[in-house]
Amino acid sequence: MGNSSIKAVLFDLDGTLTDTEKYYQIAWPKALKHFGYEAQDWMPLELRSLGRPFAPKQFKEWFGEDFDYNEVREYRKSLVEEMIGESGIPLKPGAKEILTWLREHGILTALVTSNNFPRAERYLKKIDLFDYFDKIICANMVSQGKPAPDIYAYACKELGLDPKETFAVEDSPNGVTSAYLAGCNVIMVPDLTQPDEELSKKLYRKVDKLLDITELF
Repeated sequence: MGNSSIKAVLFDLDGTLTDTEKYYQIAWPKALKHFGYEAQDWMPLELRSLGRPFAPKQFKEWFGEDFDYNEVREYRKSLVEEMIGESGIPLKPGAKEILTWLREHGILTALVTSNNFPRAERYLKKIDLFDYFDKIICANMVSQGKPAPDIYAYACKELGLDPKETFAVEDSPNGVTSAYLAGCNVIMVPDLTQPDEELSKKLYRKVDKLLDITELF
């Protein structure tokens, strides 16, 4: 089933284009333990793509009102930087190929990430993907992060497109919800978890790998 009305594809970064979500799944429990908190196994999965103000609120629900989100997050960031320093930033299979294919076929591309711009720029340049995007949209450009629709709505506005003219490619529930609420056609490429029945209702399509997206045009 092709869709010729699609003019742009919007990509998440961690867990979608890069195989880095696994770093956060290790780093969050370590950071919490460092400050005397014990994370349940399911907690880091809930944090995927969770932006402000939702992430600080979530931690306060879990660990109490005196939880210092910024302090723990800064330590978590240092742990992720260590892992990237040791292991690099692995690309998901087909990441560069799908971006090349879209460019060759005249489809616009945007990065829509929960990272701030300096970090997104640094990561993208490290893996030679920076020049593949027409727009780079980051969490610090909008008032509310994922799962609120702000970041995807802003990306569509920056591209001058109706959300219905876009595919949004995500790997996590918070990211899928953000793109869905903005009105985008959401494609999920599952990373650490498969979509449940409720999440599946928000999807235009689920695909196993990034290059499968070419078949949707």
